[in-house]
Amino acid sequence: MTEDTTTPEAEDLRGETAADAPEVAEHDAVSGLQAELEDMRKQLLYAQAETQNVRRRMEKDAQDARAYAATSFARDILSVADNLARALSAIPPAMREQEGTKAVVQGIEMTAKELENVFQRNGITRIESIGSPLDPNRHQAMVELPSDQPAGTIVQEMQAGYMIKDRLLRPALVGVAKASEQPRVDLEA
Repeated sequence: MTEDTTTPEAEDLRGETAADAPEVAEHDAVSGLQAELEDMRKQLLYAQAETQNVRRRMEKDAQDARAYAATSFARDILSVADNLARALSAIPPAMREQEGTKAVVQGIEMTAKELENVFQRNGITRIESIGSPLDPNRHQAMVELPSDQPAGTIVQEMQAGYMIKDRLLRPALVGVAKASEQPRVDLEA
């Protein structure tokens, strides 16, 4: 037989429940509610930050949509600008001075100038190519040509390139200077 060595104080503590110690239960409940409150605060801050990010992203998308809405139309109208430039360059100087054709030539020139003004008002700019180094983000090299310019310098423009605001609308089709071929010296001779 075993002896019961529990003291009356230990006996009292063993039988005690949360109802018997209200301050412990109250403390646990308050701690739980504080932790839940802190969790809810974090969730609220996260939701506010996410909402602000979505709002900023939507504003930027709307701004881009307004700024670049005419991109496909602008690409289509570039062929009109190309044809107008070809028409002007095909007119011989003698025809520009003839009385019968002078008004037609002036009309084509005025139309080209007006198209250039419309492009300018809508943020469409021509890429300057001749004499500048090849930039694969703005130019498309079509051919290498012998030249006294440094290799990679644009020496011919086959088709003008255009930007719409800060985006490429159409790359310029260009010819670049070829690296000069140095005669090989045979050192073993």
